[in-house]
Amino acid sequence: MQDSVPSSSDSPPTSRPSSAPEEQDRLRLGFHSLLFALTALSVYFTSLFSDPRTAERWSAARAAGIPAAARAVVADRGIMGSAGAFTATLLGILLAHEFGHYIAARVHRVPASLPFFIPMPVLSPFGTMGAVIKMKGQIGTRRALLDIGAYGPLAGLALAIPLYAWGAAHSLPVTLSGQGDGVILGESILLKTLDALFAPKVPYGQELMLSPVAFAAWGGMFVTMVNLLPVGQLDAGHVAFSLFGPRQNAIARTVHRAILVFFGVGLVAALVTDARAGIGLHNLGKHIQANLFWLAWFHVLGVLGAASRIHAPDAKEVTVPMRLLMVAALVLTASFLRDASPGTWILWLVGLAITIAIDVGFGVFRPDSNLFDHPPAGHEPLGPGRKAVAIVTLAFFVLLFMPRPIGL
Repeated sequence: MQDSVPSSSDSPPTSRPSSAPEEQDRLRLGFHSLLFALTALSVYFTSLFSDPRTAERWSAARAAGIPAAARAVVADRGIMGSAGAFTATLLGILLAHEFGHYIAARVHRVPASLPFFIPMPVLSPFGTMGAVIKMKGQIGTRRALLDIGAYGPLAGLALAIPLYAWGAAHSLPVTLSGQGDGVILGESILLKTLDALFAPKVPYGQELMLSPVAFAAWGGMFVTMVNLLPVGQLDAGHVAFSLFGPRQNAIARTVHRAILVFFGVGLVAALVTDARAGIGLHNLGKHIQANLFWLAWFHVLGVLGAASRIHAPDAKEVTVPMRLLMVAALVLTASFLRDASPGTWILWLVGLAITIAIDVGFGVFRPDSNLFDHPPAGHEPLGPGRKAVAIVTLAFFVLLFMPRPIGL
């Protein structure tokens, strides 16, 4: 109980200083809740309108002259239920991931925000770009750095793996259409193992059509795979720095360059296969699109590294706006390559060569590049238990790695 202070008619009116922080907390909570609600709607409607049954019913309703074609879509409870299952599964995995980070940060008394969910209804096949939390100040120990970095992906996988197993068991084999216009989801060691254990047998000439729960769990594992790249301040970047210390900065540069190799190897392998079949370069644009993910992430990681860097940028270094322009130009122009003429392919490849040359002279390929250096986090090494957690977390990247995450 606080001591009371005598009042005086000459004193100014007393104030309640605690009300301002409380009001700010309510506003912040409201903002986080609004972002989550918008993301849930974005994920739901993205799933709803990407369902092939929705497109069929929409076309049938329009052909029948129904004024409100959407009524024919929302009247199907099966389609709505599928979209709801996808939304609940994906957001549950993302929530587990982000609160794994948040709780670990609070345990170690590192100031951290609640998750900021990012709705993206058109550009993302999932309707979201995931979520992030913001942390203030430097993480003072390697133990805290490991816990904060590792328990996000581990918590997400604790949900994603059993949900994928259940969803795979409820998936159905379907006959291939032969049109070549579908989306092909990437496979990893972990996914192939779960399919072998839980999914129904797929006859020759058919493929497994994932249930909404399995597809959402696949998306959760895909997001986890990206976060487990040991680069910069991604989750695995934190984990690797807690394990290796400053040596991780050199490892991060190597891994980032290897991402560009993933793109090149995938493209060359596809072209060699075509050459053996006598197809030549006819499908070059299609293969560029199919392997575009790793090229895009090579540049996106450059943007993230430049935005969160701990060293002052060199005056001659590529700026963040320039990096954004490079990745946008490469990705957007690649969308026109599928059926383009050879001249268009050549122009795109020349543009790719120019971006690589820029990075050689002014970017990540410079020998003194520190774009992916991690902030220091104490010198005390990890104990045996936490070393095991770090190794298991990094090993999950190998189990989740998809050479071609999404193909067309």
